[in-house]
Amino acid sequence: MPLRKVILLLNETAAGKAALDTALDTARLWQSHLTVLHVRVDARDVAPLAGEGLSGAMIEDMMVATEKESAVRAHDVRVLFEQAVNTHGVTIGEPRSGVATANFVSVAGREEEIIAQQARLADLTVIPHPEAGQDVSSSDALHAVLFDSGRPVLLAPATPPASIGRRICVGWNGTAESSSAVQAGIPWMKKAETVRILTSEDYQRRGPGAADLAAYLALHDIRVEVATFRAIDKNVGAGLIAATREFGADLLTMGAYSHSRLRQLILGGVTRHILENSDLPVLMSR
Repeated sequence: MPLRKVILLLNETAAGKAALDTALDTARLWQSHLTVLHVRVDARDVAPLAGEGLSGAMIEDMMVATEKESAVRAHDVRVLFEQAVNTHGVTIGEPRSGVATANFVSVAGREEEIIAQQARLADLTVIPHPEAGQDVSSSDALHAVLFDSGRPVLLAPATPPASIGRRICVGWNGTAESSSAVQAGIPWMKKAETVRILTSEDYQRRGPGAADLAAYLALHDIRVEVATFRAIDKNVGAGLIAATREFGADLLTMGAYSHSRLRQLILGGVTRHILENSDLPVLMSR
């Protein structure tokens, strides 16, 4: 199924700019409609955080300051959107068949709640890469889409990719999560120039192997090659990233959190390593 609706969660950071470029390239590739969503802080959420000992007037001042700051940020993000749309040759307006279009929406609320809800009626949601020094495992927006939307997510790289979806790697380990990612990736694979399945004894779980996946994709008229990679210093995620670089991939599709998120947070894991270290777009599902 082709991608018809893409959502991008946009903030004013440098990573947000890279994600915007990635999302616009995706919209052009699929001639789809891109909704750029900016979530402002709801001033009403400030009051419970103010704590005791503050007068009503002080809390009201804090709410007014929050609204002003949010309005300035929303304006800056909209300017960023309009500039990027012009650069990428995407039309601002309502969805139109055969044309890449985009619109900008700014709403107040809790970011993780709004993006998860909106993602449920989108073919793909693009999330910016975490800023340097941030822990991607604490990204509420990313995990809200993964765990609460039922839809795939594309983690944009920290810098805009030169291309997306021409050379695709599939990280396969036989799990239900990787199966879901394959389904999300099939439309991309049909467009790709070449596809490689990456498999490893250190990564494989109980379930179908890479050869089984290759046979399944052949039924969809997708011809693939299979390559084995090895963990680097016992780190499967590092080995997987090295394999994508060796292949010159511009998209990695893989399942997210075959182990629990808590276990990966405490002990580390393939998903966490990929999210924190990958320098190419990652299409994830679970």
